[in-house]
Amino acid sequence: MRRLLAILLPALLLITACGGESTPAAEPTSKSVGDVSKLDSVKVTDNGNDKAPGIEFSKPLTVAEPTVDVVSEGDGARVKAGQTAELAYVAVDGNDGKTLEDGYANGPQPIDLTDQIKSSNELIYNAIIGAKVGSHVAIAAPGNSSGDTPAGTQLVVFKIVSAKDAAPVLEKPEGEPVTPPAGLPTVKEDDKGIPQISVDGVAAPKELIAQDLIKGSGAAVKATDTLTVNYVGVNLVGGTKFDSSFDRGEPTSFPLTGVIKGWTQGLEGKTVGSRVLLVIPQDLAYGETGQGEAKGDLVFVVDILGVK
Repeated sequence: MRRLLAILLPALLLITACGGESTPAAEPTSKSVGDVSKLDSVKVTDNGNDKAPGIEFSKPLTVAEPTVDVVSEGDGARVKAGQTAELAYVAVDGNDGKTLEDGYANGPQPIDLTDQIKSSNELIYNAIIGAKVGSHVAIAAPGNSSGDTPAGTQLVVFKIVSAKDAAPVLEKPEGEPVTPPAGLPTVKEDDKGIPQISVDGVAAPKELIAQDLIKGSGAAVKATDTLTVNYVGVNLVGGTKFDSSFDRGEPTSFPLTGVIKGWTQGLEGKTVGSRVLLVIPQDLAYGETGQGEAKGDLVFVVDILGVK
């Protein structure tokens, strides 16, 4: 989804400068922008959700301002604010129709239809809200000669593949308790429900250990997900605690691609609601030098409360 926003940056900047309608409709519908007659010739042949559609239009396509319209309406439910929509897109050159980027190759990309997206990318937000699932939305943006943006008009057509209500974030892990094998750090809750880790007698790990202590029944974590978790981390040698979201009083959220390898590899495939014990060799943590008080092999207990 980041790539779609990036290739539309010129249009987004112009739309932000122009402003938009501030009073939402009682029954939101996808908002058209600009001279939509410029898009009358755009015809889309749907090829499913895994293959880019066929796109035909009168060439060259030129617009003087960002122009947005639903060019093929789907037959699904209307998308609502607060949902998570999945979009697949293809970008083409308005001069000759040559494909600039085929986003279908990477599969549909999720976008959370939050107030944050509304304020930062109003054009896309307003185009999606109220449109029906299955619709194809065309965005034509005047190009410029800077960076990798084509000099002529660029046309992006995205399909709204799905839309679903965001899964609620849990307050604590929920699922079936799991008895871990012997030889791992032990975990007990204190009277406040906060996990306490003991590393007494635990040997250094030869490889990453990702052991469920509670097996949740929620969605499986994907490598591209953003997680909401509570966690506590200690050094395997000495058991010194170096970090804890519990101590800060609130869960934390992060993309799974933006943390140490031990987390990325250990949490992928785990399920929402799970409590996971991670025993991480230093080469999958912060290396020989460590980071702050986190040194050497590390142990974490991670409660997976939500994903998006």
